[in-house]
Amino acid sequence: QVQLVESGGDSVQAGGSLRLSCAASVFTSCMGWFRQGPGMEREAVAHINGDGSTKYADAVKGRFTISRDNTKNTLYLQMNNLKAEDTAMYFCAAESAASCTVIGGLFSAAYVEYWGQGTQVTVSS
Repeated sequence: QVQLVESGGDSVQAGGSLRLSCAASVFTSCMGWFRQGPGMEREAVAHINGDGSTKYADAVKGRFTISRDNTKNTLYLQMNNLKAEDTAMYFCAAESAASCTVIGGLFSAAYVEYWGQGTQVTVSS
């Protein structure tokens, strides 16, 4: 069983930065971040595969960076130039596969095996 615990969510002004962390009890090769805004469906933000390759949603490309520290079993999401539309609950996710199962190029929530409890990010304009 993999346990995921997110941290780092906060309220910030538009243009600001935050770094989210996800501590995993056991690290899997495929790790990713999803988000769910008010009244919205959960959507993939970014994922990182076992070989270190990454993929980002178009809405965050160039502003967000996903990374992992295998020595600390920790996944990160550096978020820069935050916008009001980034306001959401952010969830850490994992799949026990070498590469994340993707649909439309992004990590598919249907294949996520483990979810964190979420951390809230609120961006005010």
